[in-house]
Amino acid sequence: MRISSPTRVIWPEAGITKLELAEYFIAVGEPFVEANGDRPVSLQRFPGGVDGEQFFSKNPPKGAPDWVRSVPVTYPSGRTHPQLVIDEPAAAVWAAQMNTIVFHPWASRAERPDYPDQLRIDLDPQPGTGFAEAVPVALALRELLGEVGLSAFVKSSGSRGIHVFAPIEAEHEFLDVRHAVIALGRELERRMPEEVTTNWWKEERGDRIFIDFNQANRDRTMAGAYCPRPLPQASVSCPLEWDELESTDPSDHTVRTVPERLQRLGDPWKGMHDSSGRLDTLLEWWQRDLGDGLGELPFPPDFPKMPGEPPRVQPSRARQQP
Repeated sequence: MRISSPTRVIWPEAGITKLELAEYFIAVGEPFVEANGDRPVSLQRFPGGVDGEQFFSKNPPKGAPDWVRSVPVTYPSGRTHPQLVIDEPAAAVWAAQMNTIVFHPWASRAERPDYPDQLRIDLDPQPGTGFAEAVPVALALRELLGEVGLSAFVKSSGSRGIHVFAPIEAEHEFLDVRHAVIALGRELERRMPEEVTTNWWKEERGDRIFIDFNQANRDRTMAGAYCPRPLPQASVSCPLEWDELESTDPSDHTVRTVPERLQRLGDPWKGMHDSSGRLDTLLEWWQRDLGDGLGELPFPPDFPKMPGEPPRVQPSRARQQP
């Protein structure tokens, strides 16, 4: 495949070129496809490098090869449009040729896009905290997931956060999976009230790690495993072994270091979907919390108003209203 402008620098501080980005996707091709393939995917594209303009491609870009397939998906608005599906490393290289740096795969498979097969938890450090503060929360989350019969896999976000995934049976729609994440987050918050919050409004979070439950919604995605990030050193959202979480420095995992790491250590996420768990216990917790008066939480502002949702007004403003 021809790479146009191969010497164009994508990451100026690190000096990484467009050709190096394409070579990276070849080097991590197999685990990249295992983690992100067979899923609707959005492309985060940077025509002028990481310091320039960026935009998301949800529909297949004009001129997409006929061997790169797409699948129709339904967005929260009710509209249906096609999104690309990655089936082989060559598709990732073609996307890099189209200035893609970050791939954002759905939590569901291409053949059943309405039914997630991954429970995803985004641990989001607040100002004044970072990766180190998220680590004990991730470890506690792993233990809690084990209690409800789910196997946890972890990766760095490529920045300050941590992503925890658990394979699940594809039998519930997105709203149910969102409720399972909320129930999980609330239980973790009870156990670690000084470290964890499920408060949607930033003014109520303090310096606690936020469980971003809205990342479990339809058409809400995280940077995929092994995806570079548009940060100065070309850090990568890197799958990790649980026993290295406390000692790793996420800034060490970059476009230039991850291929060698894979050769040396292998893929921590290999075989993630060899077995999947069920959400029964978490959905029972959701119903328990409803009975205790804990209801729905706010949805993203671009979503239609949802049943049972509280007002989309931040608490300080609500108190000021007559």
